This record gives sequence, structure tokens and C-alpha cells, in this order.
Amino acid sequence: MKKEQLTGDDVYLSRTLEHVLRRTSEQFQVVLVTGARQVGKTTLLQHCRTERTYVSLDDPLVLELARNDPGLFLQRFQTPLLIDEIQYAPQLLPYIKIAADREHEPGLFWLSGSQQFHLMKEISESLAGRVGILSLMGFSRIELADKADAYQPFLPGSSDMQKRLSEMPSLELKELYETIWRGSFPDISVIGNKDRNIFYNSFVQTYLQRDIRDLTRVGDEMSFLKFLRICAARTGQILNYTDLARDADMAPNTAKSWLSILQASGIVYLLEPYYSNSSKRLIKSPKLYFLDTGLCSYLSGWSSPETLESGAMSGPIFETWVVVEILKSYHHNGFQAPLYYYRDRNKREIDLLIIRDGTVYPIEIKKTASPARKAIRHFNVLENLNVKKGTGSLICLAEESLPLSEDSITIPVRAL
Repeated sequence: MKKEQLTGDDVYLSRTLEHVLRRTSEQFQVVLVTGARQVGKTTLLQHCRTERTYVSLDDPLVLELARNDPGLFLQRFQTPLLIDEIQYAPQLLPYIKIAADREHEPGLFWLSGSQQFHLMKEISESLAGRVGILSLMGFSRIELADKADAYQPFLPGSSDMQKRLSEMPSLELKELYETIWRGSFPDISVIGNKDRNIFYNSFVQTYLQRDIRDLTRVGDEMSFLKFLRICAARTGQILNYTDLARDADMAPNTAKSWLSILQASGIVYLLEPYYSNSSKRLIKSPKLYFLDTGLCSYLSGWSSPETLESGAMSGPIFETWVVVEILKSYHHNGFQAPLYYYRDRNKREIDLLIIRDGTVYPIEIKKTASPARKAIRHFNVLENLNVKKGTGSLICLAEESLPLSEDSITIPVRAL
């Protein structure tokens, strides 16, 4: 579906996850869409629901009924049913299981949830085998270009990559950092006249006051906000819990616990290192990435796209944006993202590895318009790991895709 003008300032842009949602709903009695607050879960489900009954647990009276008398709740609201913010009433889940087993029809329940910390445990215990779980993130560049259904998950050397290169519009440096600085939340990326600082201030306050209190007992919200900002400044870096804890003035175990909250609530992504049994000298710590570069830039104090592009975080925030766009291409198509990074004790590093059908595709990410072959010099370490190596690539600011070696190419950032 193409861009559709709704009432007032509201704009609906098609999401890649739409066709995955419909296909999953034909296979499972229950579909759960998870993701951070305000990424568009409710809008997506509302758009796709047709004649499905909608009920939100943000309504205090509805929530009270769901918690105190879940059986009556499901009698009052008939299937097929869309329940928004299911994490507020996990008491409903056993009754949803009973209804799903009784009616045994696909697509009976659509659920949305902003928190995965406790929700996923409840779902796995109550609805195992009956629920299809989908992950929604902020808008991808493909979705913003109104090409939601046009491409497959990102894979260097594929025919789909050639299609991307021929169809996706150009992306100049200024436009790129404007996109990075504003971020991918619908209210910011689609509705261009929204005040970015007001939006992110409100988002952070809502996140601290609602999600953090629900997820765990964080006694000092200001300390957590400080921790959040310290993490934002480390996007694109290998995690060192000792250093992180020292800068945040807390115990390493607390830092690790709080980081798991950020991960579970869709704020950060931990990219795991690649290692095999044949190599004992590889780094075991994950890399930290913020899932929204606008939020990351806001928390880090960058006041404009220009200062961000010319500042100390220019390279790491560019790498973050690229990794997250690739991540979206998998999640929004209904796949787990087969992404890793490589680093060994000799400090040889590859920014990203995509592993597909037993083949490893190495990727370097550089903020340069003049790519050099030395940028991919570490790709040859894969030969020592006894793995099948696919097309290597350097994602950069070059205008055209050109060969760097016999089996490696440059990929302009506009292909994302």
C-alpha cells in the first residue's frame, strides 16, 4: 500500500512487516508484535485489522477488568481481537490460551507489547506453540522511500542488491546526517514539522517513568538517565562492563542488569562476536548499538546534524545507523538477524558478518567517499577459520558500487 494521507498531520506509510503479519496470522492462533514505545505497533495493527475488535489496556477501566476478571474480559470483547499493551495484564494469557485451544482458528488474537523483559517469559510459558512473535523497529529508509515490499533482507552480492542500487534514491552527506540526527520514530521521521528535542525529552521521561518502573526496581531515575547517556556515548563500541560501571559510578553487576533493561525494552542492541571452536583467540564481548540514532544523538547532546557530522561521534553514529538499517531489513521481513562482528586478540576486526546458509559475508563500514582496498585487509582472516566466504563489501559514501578485490565490492550507503 502506498503512502496514505489520514486526518490532520497523521500520515500512514506502509511497513515491511505488514505482509509478514498477515502471513503469520494465517498460521498461528495468536500473533504478538513487540518493539519499543512509539515505533508504530498500534498504527500497524490498526491499519491491518479490518473488522477485528480493538481494545487498549491503556484504558484504566479496561485494564482493571482484564486484571481482575480476565474470563469476563474475553466474554465482553469477542474474537478476532486486537489487544494493545498486553504486558499490563499478563493475567489474560492463560485465558487466551484456553480460547485459542477451544476455537482452534488462526488469527484469533493479535497482541502488542512494548516490553519484552517479563512479557516474553509469560508468553513462552502460556502460549508456546500457539503464538507467532514479530519484532517492529522504527522506520527503515526503505519504508520512508515508500518501498516497503520492494526488497529482501540485506545481503551483499545478491540480485536484490543490484535492484537496490538501481532503484533507491541518492543520499547526500547532509541528508544522511539529518536522517541520523532525527531518528526513525514515526512522529519524527514521517511528520517533519515535529520538534525533535520536545519529542525525545517526552520519550525519555515516559520511558523512565513507566517502562523502567514496570521492568525492575530502579530506585533512582536520575542515575538511570545518567547511565542511559553514558551508553549512548558508547554506541558502536565493544562493551566493557568494568569501564561502563566506573563511569556510571555503580557496581559492574548493576551496569549489566541495567543494560539488560535497555536491551529488553528495545533501546539498545547487542551485536554478538563471531567465534568458532577452531579459534580460541577471539573477543567474547558484544558490541553496543542504539536502535534509534536520533535518541542516541539526543542523549549524547548533539544539537544539530552539522555538529554531529563533524564531531567525535560522526563515525560511530554512522556505523550504528548502517547496522540498524541492516537489522531492520531482517526483522521487518520476519527473520532473525544472522549478524555478528569479528575481532581477535591481534586487534584484527571486521565490523559486521552476515551468515547465510553456511556462508559468511564480511562487511566493513566507513564514513568515506574514497574507499581504499586497505579497508578490507582483515577479510582474509576468515580463511583461517575454515568457513565459506561470500561476497565482501565496504559500505561507504561512494556514489557507485565498484570492485575492491576479486571477491569484494563497495556498496553506496544509498542501497540501505
